[in-house]
Amino acid sequence: MSSPANEGLMEKIVALCKRRGFVYPSAEIYGGLAGFFDYGPLGLALKNNIKNLWWKQFVSNRDDMFGVDAALITKKEVLEASGHVGGFSDPMVVCSKCKHRFRADQITRSDLGDGKKVGPFCPDCGGALGDLSQFNMMFQTHVGAVQEENSVAYLRPETAQGIFTNFKNVVDSFHPRLPFGIGQIGKAFRNEIAPRDFLFRLRELEQMEVEYFVKPKEWEGVFEMWRTEMLRFLESIGIDRTKTHELEVSEGDRAHYSKRTFDFDFDFPFGRKELYGLAYRTDFDLRNHQTMSGAKLEFVDEETNESFIPHVVEPSLGVERSVLAVLLSAYTEDEMNGEVRSFLKLKPAVAPIKAAVFPLLKNKPELVAKAREVYQLLKKDPAFGGAVMFDDNGNIGKRYRRQDEIGTPFCITVDFDSLEKGDVTVRARDTGKQDRMAIQELTIFLRNQPAS
Repeated sequence: MSSPANEGLMEKIVALCKRRGFVYPSAEIYGGLAGFFDYGPLGLALKNNIKNLWWKQFVSNRDDMFGVDAALITKKEVLEASGHVGGFSDPMVVCSKCKHRFRADQITRSDLGDGKKVGPFCPDCGGALGDLSQFNMMFQTHVGAVQEENSVAYLRPETAQGIFTNFKNVVDSFHPRLPFGIGQIGKAFRNEIAPRDFLFRLRELEQMEVEYFVKPKEWEGVFEMWRTEMLRFLESIGIDRTKTHELEVSEGDRAHYSKRTFDFDFDFPFGRKELYGLAYRTDFDLRNHQTMSGAKLEFVDEETNESFIPHVVEPSLGVERSVLAVLLSAYTEDEMNGEVRSFLKLKPAVAPIKAAVFPLLKNKPELVAKAREVYQLLKKDPAFGGAVMFDDNGNIGKRYRRQDEIGTPFCITVDFDSLEKGDVTVRARDTGKQDRMAIQELTIFLRNQPAS
């Protein structure tokens, strides 16, 4: 059960995201669309920073990885082979009175009945809940001008299958040696019965996944290697390790393709829930695709001339859940100058804005011009990737609070001394400490700040 304080934290995060341009409800002017959200300028920057750090650690900084970007529309036969058409479903119950639908696992254990019915009462209206039924969560569509059985396709429910269907292409193009992996960041779509908890359970989501191909007897060491990498990534983006927990998933709760699964759970305000997953998928996917397609997906070891279907270890990380966990980990309240201050204590590596530049007074053209000069100096520096903001809205105190709230690590103020001495005031977000610094030293100072 979540505490009232935790519930209040979630409300604060949702409000901050809307107010400061991180996340907006999709199609809000038309009443919104459940399970879909749009990213504003700051949310997009935060999300891209997280994805870029993942790609760098899991793909581009390694010698054994290849990247792909597969299509969002997936051929029906692919998902038949993977088991999604027949088995990608959730148990659902419908209230006989208000007709609201619920996932069975969203009804508390104390409400569970004998397996034929889930609990006696609807949590919304108190009506009777009907029998359990299975609800397939995939979004179906048709490809081509005529809607018929042969034209059925699906929005992909996961990014993994696009990697498996490109396994042969990557092997033929690059002739890698085992072990090697294929990584992908991309959208997935799941028609959730009851999307909930802001960015946690969505109908349109984004995944960061690796399928790492190994010899069948070598998976255990590789599994541990990726477990360590996932823990390192948690720290690199600023997720609170005291709120994360590793869980060995029991056989009865594992996905149909998995022989071993680790969940990385996080203490969200609404309860301890899955953040990331690490699965040993054996040769389930490649073997099924070979059987269904007729394509030979065996790997030939050039050293031993042995031919076999590789086994797979899959680290899978959700982008939106990462964003939410980062925001929850970073949200901080303290007291500064006798006032309560709320701010995002984001690591500089993920902060949407690396530095903000102010003129002390907006009605003094000479200060504005000098501040613009400093702003352009930092804005054009490749080290900051353009993540610099010019802000002259409101008094200096309000600007500090606004930048604190969006997680900007440093604020730089141009005042009248700056015109004479060529220096500025640099204020640190976390401590509020202010130091004078020569303008020509700014870029070096900011570059030398630890990303973590």
